[in-house]
Amino acid sequence: MNRTELRNIAIIAHVDHGKTTLVDAMLKQSGVFRVNEQVAERVMDSNELERERGITILSKNTAVMYKGTKINIVDTPGHADFGGEVERVLNMVDGVLLLVDAFEGPMPQTKYVLRKALEQKLKAIVVINKIDRPDQRVEEVVDEVLELFIELEANDDQLDFPVVYAAARDGIAKMAMAENSGNLVPLFECIMENIPSPQGDIDGSLQVMITTLDYDDYVGRVAIGRVVRGRITSGQNVLLVNGEAEVKAKISRLYSYEGLKRTEINEAALGDIIAITGLEDVNIGDTVADPDSPEALPAIRIDEPTLSMLFSVNNSPFAGREGEYVTSRHLRDRLFREAETNVSLHVTETDSPDVFEVAGRGELHLSILIETMRREGYEMQVSKPKVIYKEINGQHCEPMEFLTIDVPQEFMGSVMEALGTRRAELVNMIELAGYLRMEFIIPARGLIGFRSEFLTNTKGNGIMHHVFHGYAPYKGDIPGRTRGALVAFEDGETTGYGINSVQERGIMFLAPGQAVYQGMIVGENSREMDMDINPCKKKHVTNMRASGSDDAIRLTPPRVLSLEQALEYINDDELVEITPRSIRLRKAILDRHTRGRERKNAQQ
Repeated sequence: MNRTELRNIAIIAHVDHGKTTLVDAMLKQSGVFRVNEQVAERVMDSNELERERGITILSKNTAVMYKGTKINIVDTPGHADFGGEVERVLNMVDGVLLLVDAFEGPMPQTKYVLRKALEQKLKAIVVINKIDRPDQRVEEVVDEVLELFIELEANDDQLDFPVVYAAARDGIAKMAMAENSGNLVPLFECIMENIPSPQGDIDGSLQVMITTLDYDDYVGRVAIGRVVRGRITSGQNVLLVNGEAEVKAKISRLYSYEGLKRTEINEAALGDIIAITGLEDVNIGDTVADPDSPEALPAIRIDEPTLSMLFSVNNSPFAGREGEYVTSRHLRDRLFREAETNVSLHVTETDSPDVFEVAGRGELHLSILIETMRREGYEMQVSKPKVIYKEINGQHCEPMEFLTIDVPQEFMGSVMEALGTRRAELVNMIELAGYLRMEFIIPARGLIGFRSEFLTNTKGNGIMHHVFHGYAPYKGDIPGRTRGALVAFEDGETTGYGINSVQERGIMFLAPGQAVYQGMIVGENSREMDMDINPCKKKHVTNMRASGSDDAIRLTPPRVLSLEQALEYINDDELVEITPRSIRLRKAILDRHTRGRERKNAQQ
């Protein structure tokens, strides 16, 4: 059966090419909002972190009506670290809108998401967005997209893709640059003509593929997926099938998407994208099947994590001062709950009950988790991120990243030099309107700590993006941090006098009046070795005064590290202490005498 009144599409693109803005415009023009309704920009980015950073982290479902046809739309993340989200949602749709920036053209993540869509045999509509940019180069970008399809071995049907030209911010789309258009009707018409409607057996035994899990405080776990075959009703008894395991369950409620809301329904059929409550034991990749003739759908394959970190209970002298959840039980429950819905994340217990190994797709993937947890009231300590090595055909292999860098030409030398020491290999260089685009293959560990150095080297003018490339034989050692840490050797509160007496030793991370403890890192030494200092030193009060001794103290402003910068900065013997209100750097061993003994033993 062919359900002509339904279309399922995903919007895929590189980060910041306008996916969420386009969905906003589609929602507004399809009458989801009232004429006078106040609507936030990027309404689909509902998560607080998404709004702050201007990126999409979680895939979202919505639906619009156009001429009696329901179009289910899935907005997907564009950042490489959230590729697991993209892979799953492609199982729910019959076609994709591939958004490409009219100046930047296809970027690393464009290639990554398009490859996944072509592997699923999905029909693509190419949307060249931001055509109102003064530096747009639409014709060249269309050629580059065609070359990308050919490079990814698209079949003849996929190569015959329609092109829509859009300015998503203005809510305009057209089928040719010369046309005049004041709305998105050409895009809606293109979707209707080119995206196939769901096909299959509407009267067969039930199959629903679960691709996303949500959590609701009132109804518990919410399973989101697509009806692949048959019909499903609320109150129905079903079987959850996953490989060999089968679990009996009952549907409590069914929801479908209308605009931004979930609407309760009694029945759904082939092709519908739905949310289900009542399935407490459901996992991503499960098939909701008919108990009388259960058949499992093929499992969802997700790219494996490439980076791991140790999360441990906060055991610093300041533990428990700011956080609500501080015990190992709290930490364990929260991490395993995250792993249920965040499929690219792997959590494993270690020999210590207080330490958990968390593996993810990249620094951003893990730092978003940490930031979310600290906002929820958790305290923890995390180690330096480490890449996950593999043995392939008897060779020691490491994950590689495909890195794209856009810089003004005058910064090319410093960027090449920095990447040379990090074992990067230049594979392509293109000149674009005053910018150089350089493409590298680089070990994933070579990117740890590179972003802040890159922004310094290019004075903030450079843009970098990277995406997982594959595994390759180990490339050799990469030099780590070249400067030591300034470490406080007693507990107390920093003073202007104490900081002034040590600030010529390096760069301070703290201002006067901040509490510190023994073993806490308070700055960066200008030399290679770590140095123990006392930033809490007070001026001795005597009757003696020397001329000039009471002159005003001039302190250099401290360098305040963000969470990502802190994770990049630390060495193997250091940790980042994270609480709801603070990010502190510390030595893993706080006592300086014990640290000294450990260092001597390591050198012997």
